[in-house]
Amino acid sequence: MESLISERKPKLLVVDDERPITDLIATAISLDGYEVDIANSGIEAINKLDTKNYDLVILDVMMPDFSGNYVLQRMRNNQLDTPVIFLTARDSTEDKIAGLSLGADDYITKPFSLEELSLRIKVILKRYLATETNSKMLSAYDIELNLDTFEVMRQGNLIQLTALEFSLLKYLVIHVNKVVSKSELLEEVWGLDMYSDPNLVETYISYLRKKIDIYEPQVIQTVRGIGYSLREMKNREVNRRVR
Repeated sequence: MESLISERKPKLLVVDDERPITDLIATAISLDGYEVDIANSGIEAINKLDTKNYDLVILDVMMPDFSGNYVLQRMRNNQLDTPVIFLTARDSTEDKIAGLSLGADDYITKPFSLEELSLRIKVILKRYLATETNSKMLSAYDIELNLDTFEVMRQGNLIQLTALEFSLLKYLVIHVNKVVSKSELLEEVWGLDMYSDPNLVETYISYLRKKIDIYEPQVIQTVRGIGYSLREMKNREVNRRVR
C-alpha cells in the first residue's frame, strides 16, 4: 500500500493561555482544512510537542508558566524545525526582533485579523511543505533515502526494502529524534485508524530492524508505552540492552 503521508491534513497546534482565543482560532482555521490541537499553557504545549508531530505552531508569548519564547527555544534546541507563528500583545520592535532571532517564522500582534492569520498560515505551510516534498533525498544519521529511485543506503551499503518498509522508514526519518506512536504510524503510513491492530506496526518495525540495524549504531528505538523513534542509542540505553 502506498504511503499516505502527502495526503494527510496539515496538523497545527494553537497555544494560548486564554481558552476563548484558542477556541476561536481553532474553529476558524479548521474551516481551512487543517487538523487542529490546542494547548492552554506552556507545559501543555511542550507535552504535546514531545508526543505528536505538527506542521505549524501558533504560539502566544506571554503565558503564566512557560513563555512562548521558552517553548520555541526548547523546540529549536531539540532540533525541531516546525514553523512557528508568534501571536502576542507585545508589539515593540525589540520584542519582534527577539522572537524572530529565536527562530520564529512570523510575528502577529494582538488584536489580529483571522483572515490575516489564515493567509500567513497558508504562505508558511506552502513554503515549508514544498521544501519537504520537493527534496529528492532524505537522510538521518548515516541513512539515506532516494525518493526518486526508492533506494536506501546505510554506511555505503544498498538496503532492499519493500514499498511499505520504505514508507515506514521515510516517516521515521522525516521525524528523526521524535517519538511517534503506533496509532500515528497506523494512520499516516497505513491509512488505518487508531483502533487497528498495533501488532502490524510491531511486525514491520521488526522487519526494518533486521535490515537497518544490522549496522552500528542501532537507531530504531522502542520508547516503552509510547511508540518508536529514529535516534542513536545513548550509553545508558546501550548498557540496559546489554544486560
